[in-house]
Amino acid sequence: MKRTLSTAQKLRDAAPRTYTVRAVIRAADILKAFSSMTEILELRTITMRSHQTKATAFRLSETLVEAGLLVRVGQQGYRLRVDMSPSRRYRIGYAAQSSVVPFTATVTDGLVAAASAANIDLIVLNNKFSPTIALRNADNLIEQKVDLVIDSQIDSAIASQIAAKFSDAHIPFIAMDIPHPGAFYYGADNYKAGRMAGRYLARWSVKHWKEPVNEIYLICADVAGQHLNSRLNGMYDGMIEVVPELRSVRCCHLDTKGQFERTLDTVRKYIRIRKLSRVLIGGVNDQSALAALQAFRDFGIEDECAIAGQDGCVEAREEMRKKSTRLVCSVAYYPEKYGKGLIQFATDILSHKTVPPAVLTQHELLTSQNVDKIYPNDNWMKTVGTSTMQMA
Repeated sequence: MKRTLSTAQKLRDAAPRTYTVRAVIRAADILKAFSSMTEILELRTITMRSHQTKATAFRLSETLVEAGLLVRVGQQGYRLRVDMSPSRRYRIGYAAQSSVVPFTATVTDGLVAAASAANIDLIVLNNKFSPTIALRNADNLIEQKVDLVIDSQIDSAIASQIAAKFSDAHIPFIAMDIPHPGAFYYGADNYKAGRMAGRYLARWSVKHWKEPVNEIYLICADVAGQHLNSRLNGMYDGMIEVVPELRSVRCCHLDTKGQFERTLDTVRKYIRIRKLSRVLIGGVNDQSALAALQAFRDFGIEDECAIAGQDGCVEAREEMRKKSTRLVCSVAYYPEKYGKGLIQFATDILSHKTVPPAVLTQHELLTSQNVDKIYPNDNWMKTVGTSTMQMA
């Protein structure tokens, strides 16, 4: 059996170097005797692995305990207090859905901060709601040989193409917002979140309107496929669960891609051609919900609607703080927490740990009654922002 020489022995056999401190070399051999931070070694094992005498190994181990590099376990055991495994700086690619959507912007800010804290290089690109740009960004990240990709794009028509690109390049891939074939998923349980809002919307209508609901409008984003629109399926089922009579009420789906301007124009057209009253509206996101609300306000018939959003963005929270607003609820997805969760998920995948195929994020119903409790710092942040602008 071939005997392995320690670093100290190799140096003793080599030509003497006046700048070498032999005691440090021997102490390093003690630390390198451990294979991980969880391993507990007895003194005799340390002596054998470090090729030191028992007396030397004991003195050095006790010195390292005093220095805080080892911890004593029991009478004879020692364990590392520092990670001696070689570290590697990961490079992660992130393609954001857009830079103008508040929800995505908050996710991006949190992801940048979490990557920096974890000593990870994050390459940030912008898909700009464009399938062409999303495919181009995927090629860009593959060319840059990133270790993992986090992609936020909602066009279901190119989901398979995006996933195939990363699969062929053997790059692990986390899909946000909508699942992609073969990818890990990080995002919401959309149906459950929608159902929460639908139940509340129906209860609100019973409490505030003496007469029954006339119509239901569900503002969808068909480009994202069934997964994102399951929020609206959940909303409708939640309404029916609370008020079964709503099953016979006319329900209209408006595909506006969840965008503010498209929704505003579409709802305005419906108001012009129909005399709307007691309308329940569910938006696939807060942007569509706020746009519908604005349309009803523009025509002076805000009291004839009750609206539920999704995302719990800061603009929706500000609206719900207004007296008598008809944005009666939204669902908070806590995008400010996505960054830390995504980086943890990514590093677990890269470390070859056992991970679930999907991580579902936390969500909670937001109303005018609890918005200040759930987001108590909104007013403080607004004050800070105003003060900063005045100083500038």
